[in-house]
Amino acid sequence: MGVVGGQEQRGLRDVFGLAEAAERDAIDAPLARAILERCPQARVDGSAHSREHSLEVQLPFLQHLIGEFRFVPICVGTLRLPILLDLGRAVAEAIAAAGDEILLIVSSDMSHYVPATVAARLDRKAIERVLALDPEGLHRVVREEDISMCGVAPAVAGLEAARRIGAREARLVAYSHSGETTRDLRSVVGYAGVAVT
Repeated sequence: MGVVGGQEQRGLRDVFGLAEAAERDAIDAPLARAILERCPQARVDGSAHSREHSLEVQLPFLQHLIGEFRFVPICVGTLRLPILLDLGRAVAEAIAAAGDEILLIVSSDMSHYVPATVAARLDRKAIERVLALDPEGLHRVVREEDISMCGVAPAVAGLEAARRIGAREARLVAYSHSGETTRDLRSVVGYAGVAVT
Protein backbone atom coordinates (compact mmCIF):
# COMPACT_ATOMS: atom_id res chain seq x y z
CA MET A 1 0.00 0.00 0.00
CA GLY A 2 1.13 3.53 -0.60
CA VAL A 3 0.24 7.20 -0.51
CA VAL A 4 1.56 9.22 -3.44
CA GLY A 5 1.45 13.03 -3.28
CA GLY A 6 1.97 15.56 -6.05
CA GLN A 7 1.27 19.21 -6.82
CA GLU A 8 -1.97 20.29 -8.52
CA GLN A 9 -0.35 22.16 -11.40
CA ARG A 10 -3.13 24.44 -12.58
CA GLY A 11 -3.49 26.40 -9.34
CA LEU A 12 -7.26 26.02 -9.36
CA ARG A 13 -7.74 24.54 -5.92
CA ASP A 14 -7.15 25.35 -2.32
CA VAL A 15 -7.95 21.79 -1.27
CA PHE A 16 -6.56 18.30 -1.80
CA GLY A 17 -7.95 16.10 -4.56
CA LEU A 18 -8.11 12.34 -4.08
CA ALA A 19 -9.00 10.24 -7.11
CA GLU A 20 -12.18 8.19 -6.86
CA ALA A 21 -11.90 4.45 -6.35
CA ALA A 22 -14.04 3.89 -9.44
CA GLU A 23 -11.43 5.66 -11.57
CA ARG A 24 -8.71 3.08 -10.96
CA ASP A 25 -8.83 -0.41 -9.57
CA ALA A 26 -5.54 0.21 -7.78
CA ILE A 27 -6.95 2.89 -5.47
CA ASP A 28 -6.84 1.91 -1.79
CA ALA A 29 -10.40 3.01 -0.98
CA PRO A 30 -10.29 2.31 2.79
CA LEU A 31 -7.09 4.34 3.24
CA ALA A 32 -8.48 7.13 1.04
CA ARG A 33 -11.66 7.24 3.16
CA ALA A 34 -9.58 7.38 6.35
CA ILE A 35 -7.65 10.41 5.02
CA LEU A 36 -10.88 12.09 3.89
CA GLU A 37 -12.44 11.57 7.34
CA ARG A 38 -9.45 13.17 9.07
CA CYS A 39 -8.84 16.14 6.76
CA PRO A 40 -11.75 18.53 6.11
CA GLN A 41 -9.92 20.19 3.21
CA ALA A 42 -9.63 16.90 1.28
CA ARG A 43 -12.19 16.12 -1.40
CA VAL A 44 -12.75 13.32 -3.87
CA ASP A 45 -11.88 15.18 -7.06
CA GLY A 46 -10.68 13.25 -10.06
CA SER A 47 -10.39 16.47 -12.09
CA ALA A 48 -7.50 17.54 -9.85
CA HIS A 49 -5.58 14.67 -11.44
CA SER A 50 -6.73 15.21 -15.02
CA ARG A 51 -3.68 17.22 -16.13
CA GLU A 52 -1.29 16.17 -13.40
CA HIS A 53 1.73 14.08 -14.36
CA SER A 54 3.99 13.97 -11.30
CA LEU A 55 2.11 11.03 -9.81
CA GLU A 56 1.64 8.95 -12.93
CA VAL A 57 5.35 8.97 -13.76
CA GLN A 58 6.03 7.25 -10.43
CA LEU A 59 3.69 4.33 -11.12
CA PRO A 60 5.79 2.36 -13.65
CA PHE A 61 8.76 2.44 -11.28
CA LEU A 62 6.61 1.21 -8.40
CA GLN A 63 5.04 -1.50 -10.55
CA HIS A 64 8.49 -2.66 -11.61
CA LEU A 65 9.83 -2.73 -8.05
CA ILE A 66 6.76 -3.89 -6.13
CA GLY A 67 4.43 -5.52 -8.64
CA GLU A 68 0.76 -5.05 -7.88
CA PHE A 69 -0.13 -2.57 -5.15
CA ARG A 70 -2.89 -0.26 -4.01
CA PHE A 71 -2.35 3.43 -3.44
CA VAL A 72 -3.97 6.76 -2.66
CA PRO A 73 -3.07 9.55 -5.09
CA ILE A 74 -3.33 13.01 -3.51
CA CYS A 75 -3.05 16.17 -5.59
CA VAL A 76 -2.18 19.16 -3.39
CA GLY A 77 -3.52 22.55 -4.47
CA THR A 78 -2.58 24.95 -1.69
CA LEU A 79 0.56 26.52 -0.25
CA ARG A 80 -1.03 27.48 3.08
CA LEU A 81 1.21 26.00 5.78
CA PRO A 82 -1.46 25.21 8.43
CA ILE A 83 -3.52 23.29 5.87
CA LEU A 84 -0.47 21.39 4.60
CA LEU A 85 0.48 20.41 8.14
CA ASP A 86 -3.11 19.30 8.73
CA LEU A 87 -2.95 17.08 5.65
CA GLY A 88 0.29 15.58 6.97
CA ARG A 89 -1.38 14.90 10.30
CA ALA A 90 -4.39 13.30 8.60
CA VAL A 91 -2.20 11.07 6.42
CA ALA A 92 -0.13 10.01 9.44
CA GLU A 93 -3.23 9.19 11.48
CA ALA A 94 -4.76 7.22 8.60
CA ILE A 95 -1.52 5.26 8.13
CA ALA A 96 -1.31 4.52 11.85
CA ALA A 97 -4.94 3.39 11.94
CA ALA A 98 -4.43 1.11 8.92
CA GLY A 99 -1.78 -0.83 10.82
CA ASP A 100 -0.12 -1.94 7.59
CA GLU A 101 3.27 -1.12 6.17
CA ILE A 102 2.63 1.87 3.91
CA LEU A 103 5.07 3.67 1.65
CA LEU A 104 4.75 7.46 1.44
CA ILE A 105 6.02 9.01 -1.82
CA VAL A 106 6.18 12.69 -2.73
CA SER A 107 6.94 13.80 -6.27
CA SER A 108 8.55 17.16 -7.02
CA ASP A 109 11.21 18.74 -9.17
CA MET A 110 13.53 21.23 -7.54
CA SER A 111 14.45 24.61 -9.12
CA HIS A 112 13.12 25.35 -12.61
CA TYR A 113 14.78 27.18 -15.49
CA VAL A 114 17.63 28.88 -13.68
CA PRO A 115 21.39 28.63 -14.28
CA ALA A 116 22.95 25.44 -12.92
CA THR A 117 24.94 27.30 -10.25
CA VAL A 118 21.79 29.04 -9.02
CA ALA A 119 19.83 25.77 -8.99
CA ALA A 120 22.54 24.03 -6.96
CA ARG A 121 22.68 26.86 -4.41
CA LEU A 122 18.90 27.20 -4.01
CA ASP A 123 18.18 23.49 -4.11
CA ARG A 124 20.80 22.88 -1.41
CA LYS A 125 18.82 25.18 0.92
CA ALA A 126 15.59 23.26 0.31
CA ILE A 127 17.30 19.87 0.56
CA GLU A 128 18.86 20.86 3.90
CA ARG A 129 15.35 21.41 5.33
CA VAL A 130 14.15 18.06 3.95
CA LEU A 131 17.15 16.28 5.46
CA ALA A 132 16.40 17.97 8.78
CA LEU A 133 12.80 16.63 8.59
CA ASP A 134 11.64 20.24 8.90
CA PRO A 135 8.40 20.84 6.96
CA GLU A 136 7.94 24.36 8.32
CA GLY A 137 11.54 25.24 7.44
CA LEU A 138 11.14 23.83 3.93
CA HIS A 139 8.00 25.92 3.42
CA ARG A 140 9.75 29.02 4.74
CA VAL A 141 13.00 28.68 2.74
CA VAL A 142 11.19 27.98 -0.54
CA ARG A 143 9.04 31.10 -0.08
CA GLU A 144 11.81 33.39 1.25
CA GLU A 145 14.36 32.32 -1.38
CA ASP A 146 11.77 32.17 -4.20
CA ILE A 147 12.77 28.59 -5.04
CA SER A 148 10.67 27.29 -7.93
CA MET A 149 10.20 23.82 -6.39
CA CYS A 150 6.86 22.83 -7.92
CA GLY A 151 6.01 20.18 -5.34
CA VAL A 152 6.87 22.02 -2.15
CA ALA A 153 3.28 21.67 -0.90
CA PRO A 154 3.13 17.85 -1.02
CA ALA A 155 6.71 17.75 0.28
CA VAL A 156 5.71 19.80 3.34
CA ALA A 157 2.68 17.58 3.97
CA GLY A 158 4.73 14.43 3.38
CA LEU A 159 7.47 15.52 5.77
CA GLU A 160 4.87 16.27 8.44
CA ALA A 161 3.29 12.84 7.94
CA ALA A 162 6.68 11.13 8.05
CA ARG A 163 7.67 12.99 11.20
CA ARG A 164 4.41 12.05 12.91
CA ILE A 165 4.73 8.35 12.07
CA GLY A 166 8.22 8.22 13.52
CA ALA A 167 10.72 9.16 10.81
CA ARG A 168 14.08 9.88 12.40
CA GLU A 169 16.42 10.51 9.49
CA ALA A 170 16.64 11.46 5.85
CA ARG A 171 19.48 10.96 3.41
CA LEU A 172 20.15 12.42 0.02
CA VAL A 173 20.27 9.56 -2.48
CA ALA A 174 21.16 11.73 -5.48
CA TYR A 175 21.07 15.29 -6.79
CA SER A 176 21.29 16.25 -10.42
CA HIS A 177 19.97 18.77 -12.92
CA SER A 178 18.88 18.64 -16.54
CA GLY A 179 22.05 20.42 -17.72
CA GLU A 180 24.04 17.29 -16.92
CA THR A 181 22.21 15.63 -19.81
CA THR A 182 21.61 18.55 -22.18
CA ARG A 183 24.96 20.27 -21.45
CA ASP A 184 23.06 23.58 -21.37
CA LEU A 185 23.90 25.02 -17.95
CA ARG A 186 22.11 28.33 -18.58
CA SER A 187 18.62 27.00 -17.78
CA VAL A 188 18.18 23.78 -15.83
CA VAL A 189 15.65 21.90 -13.74
CA GLY A 190 16.97 20.35 -10.52
CA TYR A 191 16.16 16.85 -9.27
CA ALA A 192 16.76 15.28 -5.88
CA GLY A 193 16.04 11.86 -4.48
CA VAL A 194 15.70 11.70 -0.69
CA ALA A 195 14.94 8.62 1.41
CA VAL A 196 13.20 9.30 4.74
CA THR A 197 13.16 6.53 7.35
